[in-house]
Amino acid sequence: MKILSFGDNVVDCYQDQALMFPGGNCVNHAVFARRAGAITAYAGAVCDDSAGRLIRDALVAEGVDTRLLRTEAGQTAYCVIDRQDGDRVFVGANLGVSIIRPEEEDLSFIAKVDAVHTGRSSHIDAWLAKFSRLTKVSYDLATVHDRDRIAFIAPHCFLLAFSGGNLSEDGALSLAELGGASGAAWCLVTRGDKGAVLYGDGKFFRAPIQPVEPLDTLGAGDTFIANVLVGLLSGNGPQNLLAAAAAAAADTCLLQGAFGYGAPMNVDLATMLTIDEVYKTTVPVAGPVN
Repeated sequence: MKILSFGDNVVDCYQDQALMFPGGNCVNHAVFARRAGAITAYAGAVCDDSAGRLIRDALVAEGVDTRLLRTEAGQTAYCVIDRQDGDRVFVGANLGVSIIRPEEEDLSFIAKVDAVHTGRSSHIDAWLAKFSRLTKVSYDLATVHDRDRIAFIAPHCFLLAFSGGNLSEDGALSLAELGGASGAAWCLVTRGDKGAVLYGDGKFFRAPIQPVEPLDTLGAGDTFIANVLVGLLSGNGPQNLLAAAAAAAADTCLLQGAFGYGAPMNVDLATMLTIDEVYKTTVPVAGPVN
């Protein structure tokens, strides 16, 4: 099957190690879906700087189609990360040129794939209705559990994913059911080391827990989402695809960075904003004219 990931990218900057790694939800998804057996492509924007070249080169090395990856003037997006007990802690970021409006070439490509993946960090919610008329939509709402936002997003989704590491099992089940009741065909809630819940066809399915001593949990949730989407598109049974997703996510936790490719950090951090500032100041992409 063919999957396009549309939207956000960053280089994840590990200041304590002076290293940067390619990442961002949509970049990660393209890589992990490719590793899971799909033919994948990535549409986004970077600059011709060290960070942008790192992202482009890593995608090419992983076999991801980059024909829709634009090069713009400015600064490639970055995120500064600290780590505590193996878990990621976001210190600050700048989205650079990464927030883009779909162009006709992108839409033509979307119409020819089996699914398009995007998420909250791509800020293109106004395009979801159009996307869903062209193909199946996978969307990562991450830690956003707001009912109104779910009600807007879910009707366009084949797969709607959430991060729910802070939720109880009952809370995760309720969130998954809410996503399904709001219109998503399938709803996934990842819960870190507590596994995951998938809801679809009126049934709940639980992922097995894969105990692992993590080196770095960055990218584990994206791995899970990508593997679940590939499994659903392939027609695999829920329990089988969840087991495969859990195993793949556990492997990701043994890597540094989301999927490797670390390089000496070469990013101007003078433009860094806090995460709250990023979401307060980012202007969502305007929707299609028709």
